[in-house]
Amino acid sequence: MKYLIMCEGPNELEIIRILLEYDKLIFTEDDLLNLVPYHARQIASNPTVKAALNLYHGDVHVLRIGDKLNEELKIPKEYKEKIKCIEKYCTKPELEMLLIISEKLQADFEKEKSRKSPKSFAKEKVSFNGKRYDNSTAFYRDYYGGQIDLLVNTIKRYKQLKGKHQKDELYLADLLK
Repeated sequence: MKYLIMCEGPNELEIIRILLEYDKLIFTEDDLLNLVPYHARQIASNPTVKAALNLYHGDVHVLRIGDKLNEELKIPKEYKEKIKCIEKYCTKPELEMLLIISEKLQADFEKEKSRKSPKSFAKEKVSFNGKRYDNSTAFYRDYYGGQIDLLVNTIKRYKQLKGKHQKDELYLADLLK
């Protein structure tokens, strides 16, 4: 069995790559379909994911990671026998909440969340090494790449602060060792 990791956006993908690099997840790159996570929302619209599924002849467990996972994952008929399980790992309201928590700005955000999204708040308030947050994968890499313990602790803290997602949604913390 292999895991097919489908990340909603490039920033979620970068976070997963960082966690894989530092061996912080309950699986390793060797456990992944084609040894990599993917930036993909649907299987049918991603030729790289389809090619990886076509090359692998065992069972596949899909892990979807993102903040807007209300869209149903449509499994093309040729993969229905191969895909045995689908799980959702949610980063609601937005991945920027990790940066807000890391910077200990959640109380400030709470005061402004009715007027600002986590993304716009982070763009105004979060900076690292003299660079303001710009919604780029490079920022996440620079910020967390050398601070893996901060990333892991922030992911765990997010789960504590958030409470509950919908019943079929898990947390990134649930993927940590």
